[in-house]
Amino acid sequence: GCARDWDGLTCWPRATFGEVVKIPCPRFFEEFTNTHGKILIDSLLWFPTQGFLQRNCTQEAHWSEPFPPYTVACGFDEGSSKGPEDQKSYYSAFWRVYTAGYAASVTSLVTALIVFAAFRKFHCTRNYIHMHLFVSFILRAIAVFTKDAVLFADETMDHCLMSTVACKAAVAFFQFSILANFFWLLMEGIYLQTLLLLTFVSHRQYVWWFICSGWGAPAAVLFAWVLTRIHQQNTGCWDDDENGVVLWIIKGPILITVLINFIIFINVIRILVHKLRSQEGGGSHSSHFVRLAKSTLLLIPLFGVHYVVFAFFPESTGLEARLYIELGLGSFQGFVVALLYCFSNAEVQTELKKQLCKWQYQEYLTFSHKHGTLSRENSPVNYVTQLSLLERISPKRKTSLYQNGVTTV
Repeated sequence: GCARDWDGLTCWPRATFGEVVKIPCPRFFEEFTNTHGKILIDSLLWFPTQGFLQRNCTQEAHWSEPFPPYTVACGFDEGSSKGPEDQKSYYSAFWRVYTAGYAASVTSLVTALIVFAAFRKFHCTRNYIHMHLFVSFILRAIAVFTKDAVLFADETMDHCLMSTVACKAAVAFFQFSILANFFWLLMEGIYLQTLLLLTFVSHRQYVWWFICSGWGAPAAVLFAWVLTRIHQQNTGCWDDDENGVVLWIIKGPILITVLINFIIFINVIRILVHKLRSQEGGGSHSSHFVRLAKSTLLLIPLFGVHYVVFAFFPESTGLEARLYIELGLGSFQGFVVALLYCFSNAEVQTELKKQLCKWQYQEYLTFSHKHGTLSRENSPVNYVTQLSLLERISPKRKTSLYQNGVTTV
């Protein structure tokens, strides 16, 4: 029969002699053709003229050319200004944007982790949860870099034949980091809701529950996904189109976390509105509105509310806008969270200023001590004292002075 074949656009599975293989158009065609899996019925012959491709495994064990051609089957207009080269340059520019975003996020998040870990004053339940969220963002960025390096570094790579443990591990790690990030966004939401409902209860006892849920639930979901992949769809590097069961093992928990966080977000905003209304007599209406808007904007990146925009739509809906929101803005989300909840925090700024003043004062004391020692050593009074001592203990000096008839007092 015919072996697996990568024609540069899609992967054709193994086939026996005389078998006709039919596959849907590659998903990237949806971006500039809006065609995927559509079947049109010809007036004379019933065959897929748009949305599907076919190839025949000939008796000579060679694949025939795809029919209909990609331009016909996938609805691609060769005269369109938005061709493959334009798409390639567009995605290359977008790759640079999200790479810069994840790099900025990693740098700021690692710095924020060091700040929270270095100062004992910041060792509290709230910051512990923030730190775990920071780690999940860092893992997500590392997973994106790893996946890009393993799967897409070589443009000539045969994606049909590539099915190594390394590439599967990279994709599995990527899926785990995405799950962990969404679950820790949920933990932030649940913790804030707990603060509002259980004001007089010590929250330190909940830390281990948050830690186990934030890391344990993603690990359990990933374990189920890996087992399902191995037994039902162990193809390629596990980065191809997934069937319903495999897809929803990952997507289902993510949608649940997004939905719960959105409900918590709405409830928190409702509580804030209620509190501001009860305090309306103590300030102007505009100041309360500004405080509410500020609180809302602070909670959006912490809860990942922007993911709700496309969470419940099909994958093919608004691909370009989805890329901007989920990948473009998502890559900078870690940077924004570190900026809002660490570097812009008044308590953190005050502690950093105190530490800076302490270092400057220590440097001043060290400099003053060294300068004072040098000053005493180079003082003219010190020179006179040394000369007087020299005159008193030197017999030669005394003899010479007596011989010249000079007396010293």
